Amino acid sequence: MSFSQPKHRSHLAIAGVGLLSLGLAAGLTVQRVTDHLVAQEPKFKAPAAEVPVIPPQVAKQMGPAKELSVTFRHIAKKVIPGVVVIESRGKIQTTSNQGSDSEEGSPFGELFQQNPELKEFFRKRGQTPQAPRRSQGQGSGFVIDPSGIILTNNHVVDGAETVRVRMADGREYLAVEVKTDPRADVAIVRIKPDAPLTAIPLGDSDQMEIGDWVLAVGSPFGLEMSVTSGIVSAKGRGPHINDREDFLQTDAAINPGNSGGPLLNLNGEVIGINTAISSRNGGSDGVGFAVPINMARWIAEQLVSKGQATRAYLGVAMQALTNDLSRSLKVPYGTGVVVTEVREGSPAADAKLESGDVIIKVAGQPVRNALVMQGVIERQKIGSHYDLSVLRDGKELTLKVEAREMPGDYSLRHTQRSPSSESKAPQAEKHEITDLGIEVQAMTAAMSKQLGIKSEGVVITKVEDEGPAGEAGLTVGLVIEKVGTTRVTSPKEFDAAIKAQPAGEDIALMVRSDSGTRFVTVHKAAPKKDSK
Repeated sequence: MSFSQPKHRSHLAIAGVGLLSLGLAAGLTVQRVTDHLVAQEPKFKAPAAEVPVIPPQVAKQMGPAKELSVTFRHIAKKVIPGVVVIESRGKIQTTSNQGSDSEEGSPFGELFQQNPELKEFFRKRGQTPQAPRRSQGQGSGFVIDPSGIILTNNHVVDGAETVRVRMADGREYLAVEVKTDPRADVAIVRIKPDAPLTAIPLGDSDQMEIGDWVLAVGSPFGLEMSVTSGIVSAKGRGPHINDREDFLQTDAAINPGNSGGPLLNLNGEVIGINTAISSRNGGSDGVGFAVPINMARWIAEQLVSKGQATRAYLGVAMQALTNDLSRSLKVPYGTGVVVTEVREGSPAADAKLESGDVIIKVAGQPVRNALVMQGVIERQKIGSHYDLSVLRDGKELTLKVEAREMPGDYSLRHTQRSPSSESKAPQAEKHEITDLGIEVQAMTAAMSKQLGIKSEGVVITKVEDEGPAGEAGLTVGLVIEKVGTTRVTSPKEFDAAIKAQPAGEDIALMVRSDSGTRFVTVHKAAPKKDSK
C-alpha cells in the first residue's frame, strides 16, 4: 500500500498563496478598514508581564514535567537528522480481470465502446486488459553507520525493484544494496552519500522495563519526521506476525508509514524498530510492536558481513506451561516450556529429547518462555555444542545438543496436513473410559493412513459433550499419545494410565491432530456415590 502526501496539504499551500497575493494587492484598503474597527472598539490590553499565568507553587510541581519535555525536545533534535523516508517501487505488472467483461475502472472502456468486437474478443478469452501498474510503498528507517547503512523492516522494501532514501534535510539517494531477513522482518539498505551521515546510537533493549518512556520517530501517512511518545507497555510479545518474534509493545502512536523507524529510550538510543500495530480501523489504537534492537543488531551485523542471517535451531514444537498443566506434569509453575513434538532428523532428535520433556535451561540460561528460549538457541555458534537441561519424569537431565543451521524452508509454525478426516474411521476394538467420558481404540495402519497422522497412540472415537473430555475440548479423531509422561499405545495401556491417576484431579493428555501435538488437561471425575 502506498501512503502519499495528504491532498489537503497542497490545498492549504495554494490557499496560502492566494491570501498572500490578496493582501499585497489590497493592503491599503485592508489597513483603512482595520483602523476604523480599532477606533470603534476598546483597545486590547495584554496582561501585565509580572502577573504569572501559573502560580509559583504549581510551577514548582511541574518541574519534572518540564524536564521531561526538554528531554523529548533534545532527543528529537539529535535523532531526526538520522531518520529517513524510504520509498520502494516494485516491478511493472500487467494484470487482467479474469472472467469479467466489466468496463468500469478500465482505461480501455472507451475503446471497447467504439469497438464492440474487441471487447468480445477479450471476453471470449476470459480477460479484460488493465493498465500496467507498479507497486509503490513508503516507510521509515534510520542510519546505523555514517558510511550509509540504514536499518529498516523487511516489509518496507520487500519485492522492491528500486529503493529511494530521503534524508531529513531533503537529500535523496538510490539504494545500491538491500539485504533482508524475512523471518524477523529486518532489512538493511545501503546508500552512497556525498558526506558522512548522522548515525543514531543503538541501546540495549534487554534493559528496557515496562513503564519506561519511549519516543517513536517516522513518517506516518507520509507526514515526514513525526515524533510521538509513550511507554513500554509489555515485553516478549508474540502476536504471530513473523516466524521470529519477541516484540516490545508500546502505546506510542505508530501508524502506516512508521514501519522501520526507530523506537528510542530517554538517552536517545534506539531500542526497537517500529514494525506493526494491532488496530481495528487501520490507525493507532495504542498497541504497537517493535523488533527489539538487540535482535535486530545481531541480524543486521550478519546482513552487512555476509548478506544473510543464519541461526541455529532445535527442531521441536513447544507449549507454554499453564497452571493446570504444571500441576498435572508435577513441575513448578513458570518453569520452562514443555516439548510437544520432536521433529525427525533435527538436533533435538539426535540429542534424544522427548515429547513431554520440560526445558528449563539452555546453555545455562533459565527459560522463562518459548520466545526467550528461541532467542538463546538461535545465537549459538553453528557447529558448537550446548547443554539443554530438561525435567523428565520428575528428574532433571542434561542433554548435549549440536547447534546446526536452520534450513531455509524450516518454519516455526510447522503443520502436518492430513487427508479428509471426516469419513468414518476403520472399525476396531473400542474401549470406553467412563472417568473421562470418551471412547478410544488402537491406532491401526489403515486409520493412520486415513487420518494422515503417524502415531502409535489411541484414537478418540466418541466424546460425551458434557463429560470431562468434552468440556476440555477433546474431539473425535484426536490421537492420545501420552497420559502425563507415560506413553500409551493401546486402549488397555491408556485405561491403566488413567486409573493410576488420582480421582478428582487434572490429567495432562498429549494429543495429536493434523496440525501437530499439544497437551490438554482433563479433569478426572471422582467416583459417583450410590444414592441409597
